[in-house]
Amino acid sequence: MNWRMIPTLPLLLLLSALDRGCAQVTPPRGCGSNLLAVYYNLCDLDNVWGIVLEAVAAVGIISTLILIVVLLGITPFITDRRKKACVPVQCIFLLGTLGIFGLTFAFIIKLDQKTCYTRVFLWGVLFAICFSCLLAHVWRLLRLVRSGKGPQVCHMLLLVLSLALVQVIIAIEYLVLTSVRFGNLCVYNPRDFTMLLIYVLFLMALTFILSMFTFCGQYRKWKKHGAHIFITMLFSIAIWVVWIVMLVRGNVELNKSPQWDDPTLSIALVSNGWVFIIFYIIPEFRHITCPAKPEDEPAENATPYHQHLGAKGVDNQVFFLEESRDHVNLDNNVPSPRNSNHFPMDNHYVAPQEFSIPRPQTRPNYYPTPLLQDPYLVHQNRQTTF
Repeated sequence: MNWRMIPTLPLLLLLSALDRGCAQVTPPRGCGSNLLAVYYNLCDLDNVWGIVLEAVAAVGIISTLILIVVLLGITPFITDRRKKACVPVQCIFLLGTLGIFGLTFAFIIKLDQKTCYTRVFLWGVLFAICFSCLLAHVWRLLRLVRSGKGPQVCHMLLLVLSLALVQVIIAIEYLVLTSVRFGNLCVYNPRDFTMLLIYVLFLMALTFILSMFTFCGQYRKWKKHGAHIFITMLFSIAIWVVWIVMLVRGNVELNKSPQWDDPTLSIALVSNGWVFIIFYIIPEFRHITCPAKPEDEPAENATPYHQHLGAKGVDNQVFFLEESRDHVNLDNNVPSPRNSNHFPMDNHYVAPQEFSIPRPQTRPNYYPTPLLQDPYLVHQNRQTTF
């Protein structure tokens, strides 16, 4: 052993102790010493954005669960079958909203290999489920506002599953390709994450455009449901435009990427989830439980007047009504529809005279000449003379 190195041993031991102390991560204020570093955003009191979003997402989860129970409870009391037919789609929509609030925690927790797959796969799939439900509801409303009859429940469910399955396939293909390329590692950047959601953006745009056509139609009460979807999609598009711009350009230009990437995505999830509840689910609960008003829409079982007329014309329709109401007009002396000013007929219509078997009557022997010219009166006169 070199005796010249003995004075430097305490310094080396001190430096090695400092290195070990620096390697250990000090837990922030509010977090326990045994907590893993990836969960620090859930309890860091010095960086409260995680705690705030965690609380808002938890309230959203509880509210969504309550709404699911309420929807299932009021379903037997919905009198209108056409409103009840949309309940299964709305249940799927609430399940998708519940998943969106739950996904917020995956973005509050720091990125690792476990949360990476959850983020990449579930973001697009959950939003595809929600927007597919809204699109199926819009399709139903487009038929209800025009004919008063909508598609069957099985057709709506098939549409929702088909549209959501497309995003599932896209997400699986992306994860498989990136895993093969980077050696079973989940890696993504903001631009790739945005490009992965192009199909969801297409569903949003299609639902928003079709929701505007629900305002046209003779069955007015269904337009309220179309207004709910229109407002929901308007706010959702605004939220998506903001978070995409911030994620792709804003955070980079402000030199806050990647520090602000997770808060941006978390805020977008929580905001969009509450938009679904406030502007779509709660108003829908109010309208599906209200009884239908007669003045909101024309009678659904009544045949329109122009279909009665058809190729018969106005005159033929008058005779048709006269034949069906002859016995009422004759017994109660009610004027015939021919006397109505709505039809171009003669107003001097006289009800037909009833003929019966002639009876002997005592009448004077004087008969004016004009009366004898009537064969019926001549026959009546002959009977009375005998």
